[in-house]
Amino acid sequence: MKITFLPAASEGVNRKKMNSKLVQRQKIRYRIRKKVKGTAVKPRLSVFRSNAEIYAQLIDDDNSVTLVSSSSRDKDIVAQKVTKTEKSKLVGATIARKALELGLTTCVFDRGGNLYHGRVKSVADGAREGGLQF
Repeated sequence: MKITFLPAASEGVNRKKMNSKLVQRQKIRYRIRKKVKGTAVKPRLSVFRSNAEIYAQLIDDDNSVTLVSSSSRDKDIVAQKVTKTEKSKLVGATIARKALELGLTTCVFDRGGNLYHGRVKSVADGAREGGLQF
């Protein structure tokens, strides 16, 4: 079975439009996922960033299970009126606190195809300050 990202030219779709940011980011995400793998002892800290919110979760890829999750939509984070970057740092601190409660101290970081700056970096910084090592 052959997996392709772009439809055939005969389908009448402009190839230039299909090779958009989302397709490029998906290719980057797959490339990262080949190298970064989470286990039960050292889970993967996956970060998803939308325009308005940010989500993070610790994933055990061996068993395909989410161990801990946190987002900027959690009640304690929504209640604070701060910038999106500061909310991202709170998400990182929250996920670190939850991970330490489960006895997890190390993880591998998965930036999800995003550049490592801004809100994605804030999640990592918050998690490190909270006690996670990666």
